[in-house]
Parts: sequence; C-alpha cells; structure tokens
Amino acid sequence: MSAIRILGIDPGLNTTGYGVIEIQGPLIKLCEAGIVRSRAKQSIEKRLLEIHSGVKEVIAAFEPQRMALEQLFSHYSRPRTAILMGHARGVICLAAGEAGIPVAHYEPTRVKKVLTGNGHAPKHQMQQAVKLQLSLATFPEPADVADALAIALCSHHIGDNTPLEELLENR
Repeated sequence: MSAIRILGIDPGLNTTGYGVIEIQGPLIKLCEAGIVRSRAKQSIEKRLLEIHSGVKEVIAAFEPQRMALEQLFSHYSRPRTAILMGHARGVICLAAGEAGIPVAHYEPTRVKKVLTGNGHAPKHQMQQAVKLQLSLATFPEPADVADALAIALCSHHIGDNTPLEELLENR
C-alpha cells in the first residue's frame, strides 16, 4: 500500500506555518512541521520571495501529493491585512503550481469543525486534537504549526475525491 503526503499551510506574511503528514492505510504520521519566516523590515517583494522559496524547499524535501491551504479570511475593518494575506497565499499557490501539486482551500471554521466538532473551537482545543490525532508527546507549537497540521488533517479527513493511485501517478 502506497503512502500519501499532505502539506498543510497556515499562510502569513510574517510567519507561515507548515506541516507535512503521511497517510498509509489507517496510520497518520507527522513527517515534518515548522515555520517559514520573512523579515518584517524588508520590502514586500523580498518577503514574498522568502515565503515562496521556503515553501518550495519544503515541497522539494517531502514531495507531497496534495497541499491544503487555509482560506483567506478577512474582516471589513482590516482590508489591508486581507490584501497582504492574499499576496502570501498567491506565492504559496505558485509554489504548488510549479510542482504540479493540487491545492485544496479550507476555511478556518471548517477545519475546526472537522477536527473538534466545533467550528469555533479555541486554540488549545485545536492543539489537543492535533496532538491526539498525530500521537504527539507535546502540543505542536507555535500556533502557526498547529494550525498547519490541523489544515493537513482536515484535508485528509475530508479528502478531495482524487484516487490515491492517480495522485501518486502524477508525481
């Protein structure tokens, strides 16, 4: 039985969390999790290049068959934040496109609902769900990493209806 890897990403202009999980039959294991940082004092184009380069490195190292990305969420009171997040999501999607990886987009409330049954679950409840599902000794930290792993787990539980064999053939 072949394994499938899912790269979950919690995008951010300062800190982008990522988590790679591997599924083989009923087993789910953590391959790697971490963050890609950009320097806040640099220009927007250099920050986006750092995010793009960091995500490309993760893709090259772990060769995931699928990417799961947090959907853009914005408040009317913060349109600038939404625009900046859109830039970060764009370069992340570009990295996936360059590698030929399909991307699934999930709203934060959907991820919370799938993992905990509560679409408004607090951070600690999400960290607990990730810890339990991946059999981790401690809570995943920082929060960006926990969120990225939750997004990857959500993608696994929901699935994208692409047969595993097809995903593996396209690699």
